[in-house]
Amino acid sequence: MNIEERLLKGDKRACARLITMVENNDKESIDIIKKLYKYSGGAYVIGITGPPGSGKSTLTDRLTKELRKQGKKVGIVAIDPTSPFTGGAILGDRIRMSDLALDKDVFIRSMGTRGSLGGMSKATWAAVKVLDIYGCDYIFIETVGVGQSEIDIVKMADTVLMVMVPNLGDDIQAIKAGIMEIADVFAINKSDLDGADKTQVEIEMNLDLNEKRDYRPPVVKVSAGLNKDIDVLLEKLFEHKGYLEATNELEKIRTRNNKLEILKLVEEELMNLIIDRAVKEDLIEDLSKEVTLRTIDPYTAKDKIISLINK
Repeated sequence: MNIEERLLKGDKRACARLITMVENNDKESIDIIKKLYKYSGGAYVIGITGPPGSGKSTLTDRLTKELRKQGKKVGIVAIDPTSPFTGGAILGDRIRMSDLALDKDVFIRSMGTRGSLGGMSKATWAAVKVLDIYGCDYIFIETVGVGQSEIDIVKMADTVLMVMVPNLGDDIQAIKAGIMEIADVFAINKSDLDGADKTQVEIEMNLDLNEKRDYRPPVVKVSAGLNKDIDVLLEKLFEHKGYLEATNELEKIRTRNNKLEILKLVEEELMNLIIDRAVKEDLIEDLSKEVTLRTIDPYTAKDKIISLINK
């Protein structure tokens, strides 16, 4: 049996192999996804984001276990920061969810950001498709937790869950102009700590400032560590899913996300074509030196590189 047949039959190893091929930029993996893309579309994608240390991994673990009680097949893509110096990543989220790894209907994959500023790995888009084809009912994408640049998650998820913790104080003000606006559901984790009620009030007040949204994001206090009110949070995620489906917003979101992905793929392909040609001709190196010597400006250098397209 080839890898395509094995993937469609729910073979975990075939799924892992194909995602590895995607991460390694193996062209065969894209051909396989092209062939099997018609079998995708059944998975619901939930993005989990929030500040570092807010307990995103533990919460993902708890939500997955709740879904498993309902017989759902779950995929988890945990994004870890990649070192800009060594290119390595800790990939520690799999350690926190080690007991889930033994479940045949849970697939966990840690992926490094590999230099992506949006907190997402470039291969994440393809990995989500593979998990969809593999037969997952729900896919969680847990982001790095790097602050405002994490808004990329909204380009990939159907529902975005924002995880906060008590006593963030001015941090809520600092991030509200960025990632606060992308949340569809808020979870105040570690709500057994002092300050949870105050944090809830602060979030609600920020939501009051945004009257343009048709759907007001619910704010749920939970404790992943104590496994408290996880079922309540999951119900709120289901409610948002139901709202999107009832109002046809889900199709609009997915169409928008597909448009963004197509443009991203075109952008990367064009960039690679230009850079490859410029490197072969030593053009980038030569132009960089000329800009340093002020014999030309960066804009003229850009024009010269872009002109390679027409050659």
